[in-house]
Amino acid sequence: MRPAISPGLDRTGALNSVKAAGLVFGDIGTSPIYTLTVILALIPRTEATVLGVLSLIVWTLILIVTVQYAWLAMSLGRKGEGGTIVLRELLNPLLKSDRSKYALLIVTVIGVSLLMGDGVITPAISILSAVEGLPLIPGLQSIGTDLLVLLAAGIAIALFYFQHRGTEKVAFAFGPVMVVWFAALTLSGLVLIAQAPSVLLALNPLLGLSFLFSNGLASFLILASVILCATGGEALYADMGHLGREPIRRAWRWVFLALIINYLGQGAFALSHPGASSFLFEMVLSLSTLLYVPFLLLSIAATVIASQAMISGIFSIVYQGITTHLLPAMKVDYTSPELRSQIYIDIVNWALLAAVLFVMLLFRESRHLASAYGLAVTGTMALTGVLITAIFVHRGRFGHAALAWAVTLLDLAFLGASLSKLSTGGYWSLVLAAVPLAVILIYLFGQRRLYEAYRPVPLQEFLREYRETYSTMNRISGTALFFARDVERIPPYIARTIFVNNILYQDNILVSIAVQDTPFGVASDFKRNLAEGLRTFEIRHGYLELVDIVRILRDHEIHEKAIFYGLEEILTTRLVWRIFALIKRLAPSFVQFYRLPADHVHGVSTRIEM
Repeated sequence: MRPAISPGLDRTGALNSVKAAGLVFGDIGTSPIYTLTVILALIPRTEATVLGVLSLIVWTLILIVTVQYAWLAMSLGRKGEGGTIVLRELLNPLLKSDRSKYALLIVTVIGVSLLMGDGVITPAISILSAVEGLPLIPGLQSIGTDLLVLLAAGIAIALFYFQHRGTEKVAFAFGPVMVVWFAALTLSGLVLIAQAPSVLLALNPLLGLSFLFSNGLASFLILASVILCATGGEALYADMGHLGREPIRRAWRWVFLALIINYLGQGAFALSHPGASSFLFEMVLSLSTLLYVPFLLLSIAATVIASQAMISGIFSIVYQGITTHLLPAMKVDYTSPELRSQIYIDIVNWALLAAVLFVMLLFRESRHLASAYGLAVTGTMALTGVLITAIFVHRGRFGHAALAWAVTLLDLAFLGASLSKLSTGGYWSLVLAAVPLAVILIYLFGQRRLYEAYRPVPLQEFLREYRETYSTMNRISGTALFFARDVERIPPYIARTIFVNNILYQDNILVSIAVQDTPFGVASDFKRNLAEGLRTFEIRHGYLELVDIVRILRDHEIHEKAIFYGLEEILTTRLVWRIFALIKRLAPSFVQFYRLPADHVHGVSTRIEM
């Protein structure tokens, strides 16, 4: 006997599924605007080729999105976990050798960089493809490419401009708008399928295999465009923390059906209208001229929502990178007092906008941009597959590992095909990804070199001098905080502050902030008294947690008079370390990052040669 389902729980589940439509499925949900249009522009349009391509699209959505992401990836970890950085945090404790951990770090850095490159192209191709439906409106046929690019750029500028105000006030509308969008895709697809039901044969995977093997290398290279139907599939796993696993999986069932039905409908329209080129828009126009303008406006809204989801995702990835020390600290603003997951990172926002506008002006049309799109996506998917497989192997789930590896081989096939796009602009996705890759690598290696040159003071040596100083020096009343990542190795700035500058308070607390292997949770306590007037306080938090340090201090009755932190003055003649020094100067210190009271903060500089 099945247990009764509470109406309240059922209603909540349905509401979360609607939210998932707006937060998770915007990117993959707008792929029907351009995917089939791009593919069929490259090959002869016969019944065999159309059905073969449709079969490849259907089974790509099944194998890549449903199996790799909705099933395998989302079975890993707990609520809140998702994305390349999270996979690294899951796998890293399972690895034993330093070499394998180093390889994992490199794979993670490449995956994050590729995803950021994808984050530039997604808004550009989505918005451009939507506004390109305007010339189909009677009387607007003369709109030129320049005006369309200008309009798309204006939409992008407005979208990025309003990021600092937060999306909480309008996010409630994202889900319902996307539900209407998927309903429109479904209904338009059903009408065309009813007119040509033979397209249902494309559900047979043998047609896709026949297409691949009957056309040699040319059909294999078509995979580079077929993968466009799955762009955004990684959001199922990456955005799991917003809503949890089950609402996203439930929403994917009907989103998947909507996409399949619409692609089949577009295929039917392509066969019956050999002169058509922009299949989705022309298909809707053929059904109703009155509904075309509302549908076009709906498509623009859907692409804006898709772009918003990508921007928010990039903010989350950057924050994960900061907390796990892959990226330098950046100024993070919380745009919602209720939802701590709503964040805004100023420098990332404007850098993304500049890159999106550059890509729009460079490629000008979505079909040209599609020739560059997909390389970063397939690279990210392949790396995700490798990490998922490794996690299953180390956890002893060999059946899952075998399936994950089989799907990873498919990812690699898509990646191999996408390499053909290098000569047609695909290299731009690598150029875009190279910027965050360079920043991450310079920062990581710079931090390592900095730590080697830092010369921290061993704790016992520090304590000997501290006890003597504390017993003889006049002390300042009140409490001082000193931040140290590892209290066993005291940073030089603390010794300089106390022993050289003769600044010693009655109560001195060494505060350490430790990032845990789990995504959420915050714990804090006093660990031990090292000497009279010297205590240690530790804050432990998950790598996805947004921590309010001031509140934690106040909860433990810590009311400091002064906060001291270390600054590095880097002296170097080498270009790479000059770039590192610039990154360090531009980045806020972790004290500023955690928003500690500005009137209490004192920076102590240490000169280091690199």
